[in-house]
Amino acid sequence: MSNNFVAPRFFAQAIPPYTEGMRVGLLGGSFNPPHEAHRAISQFALKRLRLDRVWWLVTPGNPLKENGTLHELGARMQAARDVADDPRIEVSCLESVIRTRYTIDTINTLRRRLSGLRFVWIMGADNLAQIHRWQHWRRIADQVPIAVIDRPPQSFRALASPAAQALARYRVPETDAALLADRPAPAWVFLTGLKLNLSSTGLRNPDGSWKGPK
Repeated sequence: MSNNFVAPRFFAQAIPPYTEGMRVGLLGGSFNPPHEAHRAISQFALKRLRLDRVWWLVTPGNPLKENGTLHELGARMQAARDVADDPRIEVSCLESVIRTRYTIDTINTLRRRLSGLRFVWIMGADNLAQIHRWQHWRRIADQVPIAVIDRPPQSFRALASPAAQALARYRVPETDAALLADRPAPAWVFLTGLKLNLSSTGLRNPDGSWKGPK
């Protein structure tokens, strides 16, 4: 893996190419390391939600996680690009440029600066189970539609979570997933059928280093 990452300094440099009206899925995370499930989730969302692009937002650090073993941003960015390997998946370090670690601030910036795009926030069922701990999580739901990708065995825990219960009346039938990007928030869908179940945690050694291919 080559590491030729050069950190952008401005918003416009950190944003992938786009055209007005694009339907863009946003997948945020530490990507420490990125793996095939990130790619599979993105391609699954592209198809089921009829998206034009998915942007991976590689965070400088997760406020809810211990970041002592977090690899340098450039290494994670380059690794993410290597794993993505799909012209519809773009990798961005926007949060390091706008200096935020909170999803709500990232979403607000994107909606303000790129008002011609239709965004959908993508996350795994494990995140739905604990999104009520996120900063201003209800405002996130009010800003963008959300697509939750089922990750067994997290299904029951996720759908019984405080956020899922609070947003139950805004849940969209899975058969209408392709229309999610066109719906006003709050709106969310729970997508089933993706069986890949990897995690970055499982791909790290105890010292934080990344496990090599087997």
